[in-house]
Amino acid sequence: MGIVYKIYLDGSDKVYGCATCKTHLSDGSSLISDTFRGHHGPAWLFERVVNILEGKTEEREMMTGKHIVCDISCVSCSTVLGWKYEKAYVEAEKYKEGKFILESKLLMEIPTRDSMSPPPLN
Repeated sequence: MGIVYKIYLDGSDKVYGCATCKTHLSDGSSLISDTFRGHHGPAWLFERVVNILEGKTEEREMMTGKHIVCDISCVSCSTVLGWKYEKAYVEAEKYKEGKFILESKLLMEIPTRDSMSPPPLN
């Protein structure tokens, strides 16, 4: 497979990473909603996610209707973190297409350089 270069997210107020290995996955500006449900409980919908591998696409019947999705896993430790919506059949669900579900139980907030900087001297 060759060398995998990971993307380091910085410059945002929050960075979310894999709870297993701390690889950066997304940031606060990409969070769309925290009201979703995953296989393990609460899940969040993100606009952009990095450092993932996409699995095979498949059709799944979900609470909101039929979708074509693919599981997504961490590029570093292979933990399955959630899924990507490829296609929604229900018109009201089309906004999810191309978006990512990350299960909150499998995430952790990663301190950024900005959040670790000391307060300014007066």
